[in-house]
Formats: sequence, C-alpha cells, structure tokens
Amino acid sequence: MWGNTSIFCMAAMIRSRRDRGEADRDDAGDRCGRGLRRRAGHRVIRSLALFVLAGLCEIGGGYLVWQWWRQGAPPLVGALGAAVLVVYGFVPTYQPQHFGRVYAAYGGMFVVLSILWGWRSTASRPTASICWAARSAWPGWRVIMYWPR
Repeated sequence: MWGNTSIFCMAAMIRSRRDRGEADRDDAGDRCGRGLRRRAGHRVIRSLALFVLAGLCEIGGGYLVWQWWRQGAPPLVGALGAAVLVVYGFVPTYQPQHFGRVYAAYGGMFVVLSILWGWRSTASRPTASICWAARSAWPGWRVIMYWPR
C-alpha cells in the first residue's frame, strides 16, 4: 500500500488525509513528494501567522484599553482597543485545529509575545526569571499544536 516511503512521509500523509477528511486509499503514488511537504509547510506557516496576529490583536487591544483606563488616554483609544479585541475573538477561528488545542497552544505563544511587547513598550529588559518562563512556554505550545497524533 505505501510502497517504499519513509515512516516520516507516511505520518505526514496520514495527518494530511485526516485533516482533509479523506479516507486512506491505495493511491499514494508519488504523494510523498514535495507537494505534500509544501502544503504541510504552508499550513504551519499560516497557523504561526494566525498565532502572531491573534497575539498582536489581544495584546495591542488590551494595551490600548490600558492606556485609556489607567493612563488617561482619550476614550477613542479605549474604543479602538475594544474593537481590536473583538477582532482578536475571530482570528483564532481560522486555525485548522479544534478550539481546545488552539487556545492551549496560544497560551504559550501569548506568554512569549506579551514579554516581547512589554520589553518593546516599556524599554525595560526582562529579568532572568521571565526569560526562563518564556523559554519554558515556547516548546509547549508547539507540542500542543503540531506534535503528530
């Protein structure tokens, strides 16, 4: 059925077919070539871009609301922040995985993005413990989202 394909290629084919809802068929042919890997790579890149966009919307929207509420910025800044937070609510729905996995994985990405945002916006360098926490969260979200099942 699988010919002489490697175990890594078979796993990618199975995941790809499962994600598309296709049943296993005996027409694997040369589907283990570049096309399948390229499509899987595009899915991961798209997923990463959606994580970053969601993070920017959530952190940016929260930052704008913070500026309005705590720092005395004009109410329009708070309204803009609220609108960005509404957009954030829709961005994760474009992820290919189910809700629980997306939000669990997003938690690790959020930790890293919020540390980078705070570093950039306040110009204060993160402490060693904060960096350690970010390094701990970074691999976790990748395992949750992309580890083969």
